[in-house]
Amino acid sequence: MTTIERLTVTMPKEMAATLKSAVEMGDYASTSEVIREALRDWSFKRQLMLDQLTALKQDIDKGLADVASGRTREFDAQRIAERGRKLLAARST
Repeated sequence: MTTIERLTVTMPKEMAATLKSAVEMGDYASTSEVIREALRDWSFKRQLMLDQLTALKQDIDKGLADVASGRTREFDAQRIAERGRKLLAARST
């Protein structure tokens, strides 16, 4: 069984009104239920952000390792722009 801990939360009047309205409209059984769902959503989004940050750091480390070992190419802005246009066109079809 889950242990329940009581917390006091302070928020602006507008947020409190929105929370209470969701309960009054029958969308939720209690204000605690609204807060629990909001925290689940926040936790999910936070984990996605942390996963993306980890992947970005790995890409940066790979790029730095490539530079350190000489695995680089001449910078060609035209080639990069053309590749971007092709990727964009492929997404829009």
